[in-house]
Amino acid sequence: MKIGVFTPLFFNLSIYEVLDKLAELGAQMVEIGAGNYCGNAHCDIDELLGDERKLKEYQNKFAERKIRISALSCHGNPLHPDTEFARNNHITWRKTVQLADKLGVEVVNCLSGCPGDSETSKYPNWVTCPWPQDYLEVLEWQWNEKVIPYWKEEAKFAKSHGINKIAFEMHPGMVVYNPETLLKLREAVGDSVGANFDPSHLFWQGIDPVAAIRKLGAVIYHVHAKDTYIDPVNSTVNGVLDTKHYAQVPQRSWSFRTVGYGHDYKTWKDIVSALRTVGYDYVLSIEHEDILASPDEGLRKAISFLREVLFNEEVPGGMWWV
Repeated sequence: MKIGVFTPLFFNLSIYEVLDKLAELGAQMVEIGAGNYCGNAHCDIDELLGDERKLKEYQNKFAERKIRISALSCHGNPLHPDTEFARNNHITWRKTVQLADKLGVEVVNCLSGCPGDSETSKYPNWVTCPWPQDYLEVLEWQWNEKVIPYWKEEAKFAKSHGINKIAFEMHPGMVVYNPETLLKLREAVGDSVGANFDPSHLFWQGIDPVAAIRKLGAVIYHVHAKDTYIDPVNSTVNGVLDTKHYAQVPQRSWSFRTVGYGHDYKTWKDIVSALRTVGYDYVLSIEHEDILASPDEGLRKAISFLREVLFNEEVPGGMWWV
């Protein structure tokens, strides 16, 4: 497995500066934000799609530093009930697929999106319980009328551009938020649907990432390295459904942390071992969203931590003791 970095944390730097920094730190892969929620500070899609010379220059930046692109990411909500917002997110998604094809990148990371509760909705409606009965009716409408038809069409579009790995981040607030809902979408849409496996979003739902990895297996196409700290006092009182702003760390039930600051080496070694067990051998892409650490220090800490837990120098040796 390789150590990678998701670049939005360095939105104020040019792609040249980001790659130089990552090369110096020893990162081997990079995940590029192509737009929507994660921004496009390091990827001008229209310029790269419209100018072959610019595209080649862009590719050379990575080759010169021996850093590979693990994925293009365009986390958004193309199912948003605000039609203009949804249309813009949809356009960015499709352009990201086209650019991934041109760059030879196999994985496009995204979110499933979340519709409203009807054709007249103004905001998304994330259903989290089955009662009153209205919620089950909303959920059925969302999946059958919006989610499945949209992603069936988009999976065809992606395959027509050589992209056979659409990696959905299982993220609360979206219709795909855990292994069960990911596999539901895959069953309905096809085998191009897989996971951008981010343990941080599972930790705070009470999901064991190791159990989730064993359940998903080969469906995991990409992995984020991000941690979550569960506050033992606040979560005991209020549970983990927490709508307070991320900056209110002392009052929150959980907070995103740099890897190692939410869970220990043993937990992350178990995650890495489970990934190897199911045959995953690609990237752990650091997504640094720790409000208690600067971008630079948090990233350095994460890379140092992952070097201790990853098997990335040699292939398994087999049962030499037998």
